[in-house]
Amino acid sequence: MYNEMLDLAKLDWMARELIEPYKTNPPFPHICVDNFLDDNVYREASAAFPGRKEPGWFKFQSAAENLKLQIQDFYSIPPALRGLILEMNGPGFVRFLETLTGITGLVPDPHLHGGGLHQTLPGGHLGLHIDYNYHPEWKLDRRVNVLLYFNDTWEDDWAGHLQLWDEGVQHCVQKIAPIGNRLVVFSTNECSWHGHPVPLASPAGVARRSIALYYYSNGRPRDEEAEVHTTRFQAAPGERFPLTTRDFLHGITPPYAKALARRIVGR
Repeated sequence: MYNEMLDLAKLDWMARELIEPYKTNPPFPHICVDNFLDDNVYREASAAFPGRKEPGWFKFQSAAENLKLQIQDFYSIPPALRGLILEMNGPGFVRFLETLTGITGLVPDPHLHGGGLHQTLPGGHLGLHIDYNYHPEWKLDRRVNVLLYFNDTWEDDWAGHLQLWDEGVQHCVQKIAPIGNRLVVFSTNECSWHGHPVPLASPAGVARRSIALYYYSNGRPRDEEAEVHTTRFQAAPGERFPLTTRDFLHGITPPYAKALARRIVGR
């Protein structure tokens, strides 16, 4: 018998309770939910999270993003985490996101384009950025990011906080520690600057671990429309790093780069 990993009744109640905080949280719509999974579900999923030396990881190394490992091949993900991802891409969780965000017609990505399992190693960081805004193969707009952390122990002085910045990228408005079983949901647009730009100071062997999932829609509000782009990095005040072509095309498959080169802007 299949055992559900998500409590759908709890999700439905939670979504309705969090609509207003989600909409009004600065600097852009977002919410942070602690103890998201039942303890036993979280413990099983966390124990299954693969170590850095296990097969399947792809490593990012650039000025804007370094010492980050990623698995986006669904069948390279351990079964306990694969089952969780299946449910988070299923109708119950998508309905939770639609109620919470007010965005109808959300489409999950079973191919985990740019998402899946992430872990950043000690010393690593992710520069401030806005995400690619258009899926080249599906011709859909990227609307919502979901992060679920798997760091059973995390100290504040290890850094690694998810930072949410103002539209002008002048001030950090929110810092969210990546503690285990914490869910973060936020809307993505041309103002949703985020990252964890401070290099991790965690002890050797302690990585910053998460599931990252992205959700799309067929079109977006007119006031949020923009030319198609890949991930855009921006240095924080006082920060300097050279953006390379690899940074600009971070996490983007070749079809996306070709789509961008053709300047696909039709909706």
